[in-house]
Amino acid sequence: MKVAVKDITNTISADELDAGRLQDTFDISVKNGSKVTLPGSFATPLREDLVKLAVASSRANRRQPYGSRPHEGKKRPMAGMKHSVEWWGKGRGVSRIMRRTGQRRGAQNPHTLGGRRAHGPKVEKNWGRKLNQKERRLARDSALAASTDMDMVSSRGHRVSEDVDALPIILGNYVEVRDGKSQEFDIESFNHGSATRKVLAIFNELGLGDDLQRARDGRKIRAGKATMRGRVHKTPKSVLLVVKEKSGLAQAARNLPGVDVVAAKDLNAEDLAPGGDVGRLTVFTKSALEELN
Repeated sequence: MKVAVKDITNTISADELDAGRLQDTFDISVKNGSKVTLPGSFATPLREDLVKLAVASSRANRRQPYGSRPHEGKKRPMAGMKHSVEWWGKGRGVSRIMRRTGQRRGAQNPHTLGGRRAHGPKVEKNWGRKLNQKERRLARDSALAASTDMDMVSSRGHRVSEDVDALPIILGNYVEVRDGKSQEFDIESFNHGSATRKVLAIFNELGLGDDLQRARDGRKIRAGKATMRGRVHKTPKSVLLVVKEKSGLAQAARNLPGVDVVAAKDLNAEDLAPGGDVGRLTVFTKSALEELN
Protein backbone atom coordinates (compact mmCIF):
# COMPACT_ATOMS: atom_id res chain seq x y z
CA MET A 1 0.00 0.00 0.00
CA LYS A 2 1.40 3.39 -1.01
CA VAL A 3 0.48 6.80 0.40
CA ALA A 4 1.55 10.24 -0.84
CA VAL A 5 3.68 12.34 1.53
CA LYS A 6 2.40 15.82 2.35
CA ASP A 7 4.95 18.53 1.50
CA ILE A 8 4.27 21.75 3.42
CA THR A 9 5.14 25.33 2.53
CA ASN A 10 4.61 28.07 5.11
CA THR A 11 4.61 31.67 3.87
CA ILE A 12 5.14 33.97 6.85
CA SER A 13 4.17 37.64 6.71
CA ALA A 14 3.55 40.46 9.18
CA ASP A 15 2.35 44.02 8.76
CA GLU A 16 4.50 46.90 9.95
CA LEU A 17 2.97 49.76 11.95
CA ASP A 18 4.43 52.81 13.63
CA ALA A 19 3.97 51.08 16.99
CA GLY A 20 5.98 48.07 15.84
CA ARG A 21 5.70 44.76 14.04
CA LEU A 22 2.40 42.89 14.27
CA GLN A 23 2.03 39.17 14.95
CA ASP A 24 3.13 36.85 12.16
CA THR A 25 0.46 35.33 9.94
CA PHE A 26 0.91 31.93 8.34
CA ASP A 27 -0.25 31.00 4.86
CA ILE A 28 0.06 27.21 4.61
CA SER A 29 0.02 25.33 1.33
CA VAL A 30 0.07 21.53 1.19
CA LYS A 31 0.76 19.44 -1.89
CA ASN A 32 1.26 15.74 -2.45
CA GLY A 33 4.87 14.67 -2.74
CA SER A 34 6.43 11.34 -3.58
CA LYS A 35 4.63 8.19 -2.52
CA VAL A 36 6.02 5.92 0.17
CA THR A 37 5.24 2.28 0.82
CA LEU A 38 3.67 1.60 4.19
CA PRO A 39 5.30 -1.08 6.37
CA GLY A 40 3.76 -4.54 6.32
CA SER A 41 2.24 -4.02 9.78
CA PHE A 42 -0.38 -1.73 8.20
CA ALA A 43 -1.84 -4.76 6.39
CA THR A 44 -2.39 -6.80 9.57
CA PRO A 45 -5.87 -8.32 9.97
CA LEU A 46 -8.03 -6.58 12.55
CA ARG A 47 -8.08 -8.26 15.98
CA GLU A 48 -10.17 -6.11 18.31
CA ASP A 49 -10.05 -8.77 21.02
CA LEU A 50 -6.25 -8.58 21.19
CA VAL A 51 -6.33 -4.78 21.13
CA LYS A 52 -8.65 -4.72 24.15
CA LEU A 53 -6.41 -7.21 25.97
CA ALA A 54 -3.29 -5.14 25.25
CA VAL A 55 -4.94 -1.91 26.41
CA ALA A 56 -6.21 -3.54 29.60
CA SER A 57 -2.72 -4.94 30.24
CA SER A 58 -1.05 -1.54 29.72
CA ARG A 59 -3.48 0.18 32.09
CA ALA A 60 -3.11 -2.52 34.73
CA ASN A 61 0.70 -2.51 34.57
CA ARG A 62 0.94 1.19 35.34
CA ARG A 63 -1.65 1.09 38.12
CA GLN A 64 -0.11 2.42 41.30
CA PRO A 65 -0.35 0.25 44.42
CA TYR A 66 -2.20 1.72 47.35
CA GLY A 67 -2.99 0.64 50.90
CA SER A 68 -1.72 0.88 54.44
CA ARG A 69 1.86 0.11 55.33
CA PRO A 70 2.52 -2.77 57.74
CA HIS A 71 2.57 -1.92 61.46
CA GLU A 72 6.01 -2.99 62.65
CA GLY A 73 9.09 -1.72 64.42
CA LYS A 74 9.34 1.91 65.50
CA LYS A 75 7.34 3.32 62.61
CA ARG A 76 4.48 5.67 63.33
CA PRO A 77 1.42 3.50 64.06
CA MET A 78 -1.06 3.04 61.26
CA ALA A 79 -4.70 4.04 61.64
CA GLY A 80 -6.49 1.97 64.26
CA MET A 81 -3.25 0.84 65.90
CA LYS A 82 -2.43 3.91 68.00
CA HIS A 83 -3.18 2.54 71.47
CA SER A 84 -0.98 0.72 73.94
CA VAL A 85 -2.72 -2.64 74.38
CA GLU A 86 -2.33 -5.88 76.30
CA TRP A 87 -3.95 -9.29 76.39
CA TRP A 88 -5.32 -10.44 79.70
CA GLY A 89 -4.68 -14.10 78.97
CA LYS A 90 -6.94 -17.13 79.21
CA GLY A 91 -9.22 -18.17 82.05
CA ARG A 92 -10.95 -14.85 82.76
CA GLY A 93 -14.24 -15.62 81.07
CA VAL A 94 -13.89 -12.80 78.54
CA SER A 95 -13.10 -12.75 74.83
CA ARG A 96 -9.47 -13.03 73.86
CA ILE A 97 -9.02 -9.61 72.29
CA MET A 98 -6.48 -6.88 72.84
CA ARG A 99 -7.54 -4.30 75.42
CA ARG A 100 -6.16 -0.88 76.24
CA THR A 101 -3.49 -1.11 78.89
CA GLY A 102 -5.09 -0.78 82.32
CA GLN A 103 -8.64 -0.70 80.90
CA ARG A 104 -11.35 -3.14 79.87
CA ARG A 105 -12.08 -1.47 76.55
CA GLY A 106 -11.10 -3.45 73.44
CA ALA A 107 -8.83 -1.83 70.85
CA GLN A 108 -7.04 -2.52 67.57
CA ASN A 109 -9.21 -5.46 66.62
CA PRO A 110 -11.31 -4.96 63.47
CA HIS A 111 -14.60 -5.39 65.36
CA THR A 112 -13.76 -2.83 68.08
CA LEU A 113 -14.45 0.90 68.00
CA GLY A 114 -11.60 2.75 66.30
CA GLY A 115 -9.84 -0.48 65.34
CA ARG A 116 -7.97 -1.29 62.13
CA ARG A 117 -9.66 -2.44 58.94
CA ALA A 118 -10.24 -6.16 58.71
CA HIS A 119 -8.94 -6.80 55.19
CA GLY A 120 -7.81 -3.44 53.84
CA PRO A 121 -5.90 -2.95 50.57
CA LYS A 122 -2.30 -4.08 50.73
CA VAL A 123 0.59 -2.32 49.00
CA GLU A 124 2.24 -5.60 48.09
CA LYS A 125 -0.64 -6.65 45.86
CA ASN A 126 0.39 -6.87 42.20
CA TRP A 127 -2.21 -5.39 39.84
CA GLY A 128 -0.24 -6.14 36.67
CA ARG A 129 -1.57 -8.31 33.84
CA LYS A 130 0.88 -10.22 31.69
CA LEU A 131 0.57 -10.42 27.92
CA ASN A 132 2.71 -12.38 25.50
CA GLN A 133 5.11 -10.29 23.45
CA LYS A 134 3.78 -11.63 20.14
CA GLU A 135 0.22 -10.83 21.20
CA ARG A 136 1.23 -7.32 22.22
CA ARG A 137 2.93 -6.69 18.87
CA LEU A 138 0.01 -8.16 16.94
CA ALA A 139 -2.38 -5.88 18.85
CA ARG A 140 -0.25 -2.84 17.96
CA ASP A 141 -0.08 -3.81 14.29
CA SER A 142 -3.81 -4.47 14.22
CA ALA A 143 -4.50 -1.01 15.68
CA LEU A 144 -2.11 0.47 13.09
CA ALA A 145 -4.09 -1.17 10.28
CA ALA A 146 -7.36 0.18 11.70
CA SER A 147 -5.97 3.72 11.64
CA THR A 148 -5.92 3.57 7.80
CA ASP A 149 -9.64 2.79 7.53
CA MET A 150 -11.61 6.02 7.03
CA ASP A 151 -14.89 4.44 8.18
CA MET A 152 -13.38 3.23 11.47
CA VAL A 153 -11.77 6.60 12.12
CA SER A 154 -15.08 8.38 11.51
CA SER A 155 -17.09 5.91 13.60
CA ARG A 156 -14.74 6.52 16.52
CA GLY A 157 -15.89 10.16 16.50
CA HIS A 158 -13.07 11.89 14.65
CA ARG A 159 -13.98 14.67 12.24
CA VAL A 160 -11.94 14.76 9.06
CA SER A 161 -12.35 17.14 6.13
CA GLU A 162 -13.72 15.79 2.88
CA ASP A 163 -10.46 16.83 1.22
CA VAL A 164 -8.64 14.03 3.06
CA ASP A 165 -8.75 11.14 0.59
CA ALA A 166 -6.45 8.64 2.30
CA LEU A 167 -5.15 7.77 5.74
CA PRO A 168 -2.69 7.86 7.42
CA ILE A 169 -1.38 11.40 6.87
CA ILE A 170 2.39 11.51 6.44
CA LEU A 171 4.35 14.76 6.88
CA GLY A 172 7.24 15.22 4.47
CA ASN A 173 9.31 18.30 3.61
CA TYR A 174 8.71 21.61 5.39
CA VAL A 175 9.70 24.96 3.82
CA GLU A 176 9.33 28.43 5.32
CA VAL A 177 9.17 31.51 3.09
CA ARG A 178 9.87 34.85 4.76
CA ASP A 179 10.51 38.11 2.91
CA GLY A 180 10.82 36.19 -0.35
CA LYS A 181 13.55 33.92 1.01
CA SER A 182 12.77 30.22 1.41
CA GLN A 183 14.45 27.91 3.89
CA GLU A 184 13.86 24.17 4.25
CA PHE A 185 13.69 22.54 7.68
CA ASP A 186 13.47 18.99 8.91
CA ILE A 187 9.85 18.75 10.02
CA GLU A 188 10.85 17.14 13.34
CA SER A 189 13.44 19.80 14.28
CA PHE A 190 10.69 22.37 14.10
CA ASN A 191 11.42 26.10 14.33
CA HIS A 192 10.42 27.26 17.82
CA GLY A 193 9.25 30.72 16.75
CA SER A 194 5.47 30.54 17.37
CA ALA A 195 5.83 26.80 16.90
CA THR A 196 2.48 25.73 18.32
CA ARG A 197 0.63 28.28 16.17
CA LYS A 198 2.44 26.93 13.13
CA VAL A 199 1.47 23.33 13.95
CA LEU A 200 -2.14 24.40 14.45
CA ALA A 201 -2.14 26.16 11.06
CA ILE A 202 -0.63 23.07 9.41
CA PHE A 203 -3.21 20.73 10.96
CA ASN A 204 -6.01 23.04 9.86
CA GLU A 205 -4.72 23.00 6.28
CA LEU A 206 -4.40 19.21 6.39
CA GLY A 207 -8.12 18.97 7.17
CA LEU A 208 -7.82 18.15 10.89
CA GLY A 209 -9.08 21.47 12.26
CA ASP A 210 -12.61 20.22 12.99
CA ASP A 211 -11.27 17.37 15.10
CA LEU A 212 -9.00 19.68 17.09
CA GLN A 213 -11.98 21.97 17.72
CA ARG A 214 -14.05 18.96 18.83
CA ALA A 215 -11.44 18.13 21.46
CA ARG A 216 -11.19 21.75 22.60
CA ASP A 217 -14.98 22.12 22.95
CA GLY A 218 -15.33 18.74 24.68
CA ARG A 219 -12.94 19.58 27.51
CA LYS A 220 -14.86 19.51 30.79
CA ILE A 221 -14.39 19.43 34.55
CA ARG A 222 -14.74 15.98 36.07
CA ALA A 223 -17.36 15.27 38.69
CA GLY A 224 -16.52 13.84 42.09
CA LYS A 225 -13.30 13.62 44.04
CA ALA A 226 -11.05 13.56 40.97
CA THR A 227 -10.93 17.37 41.10
CA MET A 228 -9.07 17.07 44.42
CA ARG A 229 -6.60 14.51 43.09
CA GLY A 230 -5.00 16.28 40.14
CA ARG A 231 -7.45 14.97 37.52
CA VAL A 232 -9.56 18.09 37.17
CA HIS A 233 -10.20 18.16 33.44
CA LYS A 234 -11.16 15.48 30.96
CA THR A 235 -10.35 16.08 27.28
CA PRO A 236 -11.48 13.96 24.30
CA LYS A 237 -8.72 12.26 22.34
CA SER A 238 -7.86 13.93 19.04
CA VAL A 239 -4.83 13.53 16.74
CA LEU A 240 -2.01 11.12 17.57
CA LEU A 241 1.31 12.41 16.20
CA VAL A 242 3.99 9.75 15.70
CA VAL A 243 7.56 11.07 15.42
CA LYS A 244 11.00 9.51 15.31
CA GLU A 245 12.35 11.63 18.17
CA LYS A 246 10.55 13.88 20.60
CA SER A 247 12.21 17.16 19.67
CA GLY A 248 10.87 20.44 18.25
CA LEU A 249 7.72 19.20 16.50
CA ALA A 250 6.70 17.05 19.47
CA GLN A 251 7.11 19.95 21.90
CA ALA A 252 5.08 22.24 19.66
CA ALA A 253 2.18 19.83 19.09
CA ARG A 254 1.75 18.50 22.62
CA ASN A 255 0.22 21.81 23.77
CA LEU A 256 -2.85 21.36 21.57
CA PRO A 257 -5.91 19.97 23.43
CA GLY A 258 -6.47 16.28 22.75
CA VAL A 259 -3.22 15.83 20.79
CA ASP A 260 -0.82 13.10 21.96
CA VAL A 261 2.76 12.70 20.74
CA VAL A 262 4.63 9.39 20.83
CA ALA A 263 7.98 8.21 19.49
CA ALA A 264 7.81 5.42 16.91
CA LYS A 265 9.85 3.06 19.09
CA ASP A 266 7.38 3.51 21.98
CA LEU A 267 4.20 3.12 19.91
CA ASN A 268 1.73 0.68 21.45
CA ALA A 269 -1.90 -0.40 21.15
CA GLU A 270 -3.13 2.01 23.83
CA ASP A 271 -1.79 5.01 21.91
CA LEU A 272 -3.53 3.87 18.73
CA ALA A 273 -6.74 2.69 20.43
CA PRO A 274 -7.40 4.55 23.71
CA GLY A 275 -9.92 2.66 25.79
CA GLY A 276 -9.67 -0.28 23.38
CA ASP A 277 -11.55 1.50 20.57
CA VAL A 278 -9.61 1.18 17.31
CA GLY A 279 -9.45 3.80 14.56
CA ARG A 280 -7.62 6.76 16.07
CA LEU A 281 -6.78 9.65 13.75
CA THR A 282 -3.01 9.33 13.33
CA VAL A 283 -0.38 11.54 11.68
CA PHE A 284 3.14 10.23 10.97
CA THR A 285 6.33 11.96 10.00
CA LYS A 286 8.28 10.39 7.17
CA SER A 287 11.15 9.63 9.57
CA ALA A 288 8.80 7.89 11.99
CA LEU A 289 7.43 5.71 9.19
CA GLU A 290 10.97 4.65 8.27
CA GLU A 291 11.62 3.89 11.94
CA LEU A 292 8.62 1.54 12.01
CA ASN A 293 10.23 -0.55 9.28
